[in-house]
Amino acid sequence: MPKIVTVEQMHMLESEAASCGVSYDHMMEMAGAAVFEHICARITDVSSKNFVVVAGPGNNGGDGFVVARLLAASGASVNVFTINTTDNNADNKQKALLAGATVIAPEDDYEMEIYTREIRKADVFIDAIFGTGARVPLKSVAAKMLGIASVELDGREVLRVAVDCPSGLDCDTGVVDENILYADISITFGAAKIGQFIFPGADAVGELVLADIGWPSDLSILDSIQLNIASGASVGSMMPERSRDSHKGTFGTALVVAGSINYSGAAYLAAAGAYRVGAGLVTVAVPGIIHGIVASQLPEATYIILPSDMGVISDSGVPILRQALENVDSLLLGPGWGTERPTADFIHGIFSSVKDDVTAGIGFAVESKGNTNAEFDTQRLPPTVVDADGLRLLAQLPEWYLRLPACSVLTPHPGEMAFLTGLSIDEIQSDRINVASRFAIEWGHIVVLKGAFTVVCTPEGNVTVNPFANSALACAGTGDVLAGLIAGLLAQGMQPHQAAVAGTFLHGLAGEIALSEVGTAASVLASDVLDVTPKAISSVMSQFASRD
Repeated sequence: MPKIVTVEQMHMLESEAASCGVSYDHMMEMAGAAVFEHICARITDVSSKNFVVVAGPGNNGGDGFVVARLLAASGASVNVFTINTTDNNADNKQKALLAGATVIAPEDDYEMEIYTREIRKADVFIDAIFGTGARVPLKSVAAKMLGIASVELDGREVLRVAVDCPSGLDCDTGVVDENILYADISITFGAAKIGQFIFPGADAVGELVLADIGWPSDLSILDSIQLNIASGASVGSMMPERSRDSHKGTFGTALVVAGSINYSGAAYLAAAGAYRVGAGLVTVAVPGIIHGIVASQLPEATYIILPSDMGVISDSGVPILRQALENVDSLLLGPGWGTERPTADFIHGIFSSVKDDVTAGIGFAVESKGNTNAEFDTQRLPPTVVDADGLRLLAQLPEWYLRLPACSVLTPHPGEMAFLTGLSIDEIQSDRINVASRFAIEWGHIVVLKGAFTVVCTPEGNVTVNPFANSALACAGTGDVLAGLIAGLLAQGMQPHQAAVAGTFLHGLAGEIALSEVGTAASVLASDVLDVTPKAISSVMSQFASRD
């Protein structure tokens, strides 16, 4: 998977690539060419358009001059405005001039009248000032130029392109300068930058595109970086193969324990999610009071009727569930449970310790797992996902994380993560990657911290960030779909980390597809996300098949 790096790591990667024979000039040429290609993919008849490029004094400005040269050579009207009288890009500047671009230095436009006039005519504005080299707050000339651009471009149909990163974004922290120009698209090079996934900076990035600049694939520094960004091709490579002679048993059985009288839809959404992602058989364990509702929505599933108390699962269902676990390949606990006492007793009964069982008379023989100790040996469970109210209820047990199978998948949203950790939601949201990673290591499980740019962390310190931040997923039930997707992938034999990464990516991509089909984020329902999941799967499989 592609990497996410700090600014320091980016400099180290560039240096190592240079030592391997990839010159900075070659990287700059590839960077500029990538920006040019993405502009051409979005703008018809480039030769008839007006372009404004703002170029800084360093490598980012050099990238901008390469873009300017390629655009001018294509017949476009290109005006390049530099922020310094002297810079390090004389060669690329001269090549841009020879291709037909106009270059205006600060002393030639002291009042920025030419700059303002050209922006008003521009079809595309290209920010190539600082890239990863921005220091917030910005100094006077850059701040003034970006401020003018923000005002003049406001409300106009102008494509705003950031070369590597929007100038004014701290690429390590996500902090932004007040004058930053919000991009429609940011073409970043070699590796994504961590600040591009931290708000408020993430809002300034627009669509993020990762472009190749010619690095060797075996750079040693890449191997040491544990922060990754999920991609369609990488997720496509994880998806289980489906041979023509397979049968439903080939793709496993997922057991979904979900629902209550108040949240019957959660059971349907989770179970249907497991089916949509390819599980061969989905068994749904629900309180009897909602069986008819759920079964009428999902006739493809098989059902286990659990005893209920006031409409929620009761602890008398524990032996029924234990017996059902003998023939399943994955287990999902929690969607739509509620937090009433009978259901708390139910999950506590499932995860009671040897000591608890002796006291309660519900003991069972078990084999020790990697992240448990003798006191907390529990029945051998299949690969397990714990979601929603299941997390809140399980966390009431002392050392709850020791009672789960090793590398279970935990799927909290920020509020549930706050309950599990004792941190505030603000503390979690301000440091999502480090918080999720810290507790994945401490608990010994896969932590999926949901939200914009969902984070998946392993106990070994590996972190994967999903590239989706879509308010269309900010509605009830989408988390149930996600939990079902992960459980369905686990049932097919996928390892927990891969299932979590693939499930979250498919979920995010389905949210993007649902948004495009529905037309507005406010109107997307969880069932819309569920319905387009097959399109998301088809997309990642196509990306995997077409990659070089």
